[in-house]
Amino acid sequence: MRAVVQRVSTANVRVNEEMVSIINKGLLVLLGVGHDDTDKDMEYLCDKIVNLRIFEDKNDKMNLSLLDVKGELLVVSQFTLFGDLKKGKRPNFMNAAPAQIANEMYLKFVEKCRTYDINVKTGVFGEHMDVSLINDGPVTIIIDSKKDF
Repeated sequence: MRAVVQRVSTANVRVNEEMVSIINKGLLVLLGVGHDDTDKDMEYLCDKIVNLRIFEDKNDKMNLSLLDVKGELLVVSQFTLFGDLKKGKRPNFMNAAPAQIANEMYLKFVEKCRTYDINVKTGVFGEHMDVSLINDGPVTIIIDSKKDF
């Protein structure tokens, strides 16, 4: 699994011009599921994200997690994170999980995050979404469960 994690002041998702989710202070997670991802990958990524120390403490040091600041989480599916550009200029998505499997893993990820007693909102899997955010910092982190980078 791969995630682009952005610390946000606010973020939202619209589908067909209708607001479907909105969060305030917290993290926007763009989540991609690979064809060989397992529950172990999902659990690793969830734990890493909710405990990621990228919020400032009273000394302006990035030392606090989403749990510490009681922030919110917006999780948006993004299969294009598995786009391979090693050859040519058009991405190859062969490493992305098929839609049904990706959706199951996405839902498991969301449910696992909710076990941490945080407000978790979602996009709409498989839909064209307009995602808006105010990146706080900016702070953006890329995480791969296989630790490829």
